[in-house]
Amino acid sequence: MKKTLLIVALSVFTLSHALPEEPNVPQIGVKAPSFTAQSTNGKVKFPSDFGKSWKIIFSHPKDFTPVCSSEILELAYQQDDFEKLGAKVIVVSTDILEQHNSWKAALEEVSFQDRDPVEIKFHIVEDNSLDISKKYGMIHSQVSIKENIRGVYFINPENVVRAVYFYPNEVGRNIEEMKRTLIALQKNYSDDSIVTPVNWQPGEDVVVPTLSKADKENLGSPDSDYYQLTWFMTYRKEK
Repeated sequence: MKKTLLIVALSVFTLSHALPEEPNVPQIGVKAPSFTAQSTNGKVKFPSDFGKSWKIIFSHPKDFTPVCSSEILELAYQQDDFEKLGAKVIVVSTDILEQHNSWKAALEEVSFQDRDPVEIKFHIVEDNSLDISKKYGMIHSQVSIKENIRGVYFINPENVVRAVYFYPNEVGRNIEEMKRTLIALQKNYSDDSIVTPVNWQPGEDVVVPTLSKADKENLGSPDSDYYQLTWFMTYRKEK
């Protein structure tokens, strides 16, 4: 009897250790996991190398794939826009560094969507060990090990995670939506009294969850910056 129980216990122990760990995606509001790795621009220490910038980690499972290649090209065409917004883009891929360098060189010869070839300035980081992918919860235990390494993480100047997206291999990410999300996050970061409504675009009016007593009393007057669609939906005019 004791021998049987011991065999069962050992079997359970072995099975539990054989199964892959459940993904632990960093939640909004927690510190972004740090890592050190090699990239196409040299060694990277994240997040310390990027100071007080906003940071966007953009991950993918494999180089030389058509969807990911189109995304990296579009990121390259818009990389100056992200720089102007005070954001650093870091691409993470599970292939080895030599592969990254070859892929980068090949992409820089492509005329994408009738535009001239573009230089890729941002880091493409090696994660062949899957260390970064595991820290950021990209590996889902119920599917192929690299199926879900297509995340986007928005990290503020205090290195706190502020938004997380995941995309399947079949759907290309929208770089314009990344910029919109970044700008919306930055707007709230600079003024936490406001949030942005559905389909918000930069320059449009924002939502105010609560109003001061003085602003409530001034609602409806010509000089008020605030207006209501209903009592629970207050907007502020953006000038």
